[in-house]
Amino acid sequence: MDLRVFTEPQQGATYDTLLRVARTAEELNYSAFFRSDHYLHMGAVDGLPGPTDAWTTLAGLARETERIRLGTLMTAGTFRLPGVLAIQVAQVDQMSGGRVELGLGSGWYEEEHTAYGIPFPKEKFGRLEEQLEILTGLWNTPVGERFDFDGTYYQLKDSPALAKPRQSPLPILIGGHGAKRTPALAARFAHEFNIPFASIEDSERQFGRVRAAAEEAGRAPSELVYSNALVACVGRTDEEVARRAAVIGREVDELKANGLAGSPAEVVEKLGRYAAVGSQRVYLQMLDLDDLDHLELIAAEVMPHVA
Repeated sequence: MDLRVFTEPQQGATYDTLLRVARTAEELNYSAFFRSDHYLHMGAVDGLPGPTDAWTTLAGLARETERIRLGTLMTAGTFRLPGVLAIQVAQVDQMSGGRVELGLGSGWYEEEHTAYGIPFPKEKFGRLEEQLEILTGLWNTPVGERFDFDGTYYQLKDSPALAKPRQSPLPILIGGHGAKRTPALAARFAHEFNIPFASIEDSERQFGRVRAAAEEAGRAPSELVYSNALVACVGRTDEEVARRAAVIGREVDELKANGLAGSPAEVVEKLGRYAAVGSQRVYLQMLDLDDLDHLELIAAEVMPHVA
């Protein structure tokens, strides 16, 4: 089981905070630092000092870290034109020496679009499909050749299809709970399928759908990595677990039911149950970004037992 760090900076974090978390995660041998792509906080927080942009953040981290992989869960397709996103991701991949992974979703949080004047189209899934076709088309076009695309939502004409990522192919993550269109899209484009905040039973069901879709598309299901994203709240004692839960405004029993909460042994056991249904990687949603001791505890007392 590969453990990665997943952050939600829209809830209130500066770039310097994210840099501390990323560097700590790198020192502790987590395999990746990922962040969400949102411009508005959620729930009963003020979001101060305000949002940070995902790809601006990752560009900075690309130059200020050395080994850890960097990515998004998930870049919102509504925020960026696909041609621009292709250039941004390729540049950050170059800046990092080939450590970037692109999680791309359709976008869903209408309020943040309203707050910042970003169009929120009714038909988002069809746009996402075209975005993936454009991204992969631009990156896969040989240098010196041109790329054209005539879609319903996007048209590109005589594009030089530059810049190119350092990696070829650059890993693409697709995720979600959709029963039909999401697995089909993952089967066509994804190197990894991620299901966020899902039970073991729902994860097993969705992984099965993606495997079936991959076979139907002529791919070996084993070509994809299957992963979960789950909130983490781990403590050596019940009191430490309760303290961490209180800081993030959650209840311990709810976290144990829906996330990875409790003692290191409890979390190791639950990760084992996710692994048994096919999960190979877990993104640990860390909601208190000032609690670096939390990262250290998981690295010391959970990671060795699941790696």
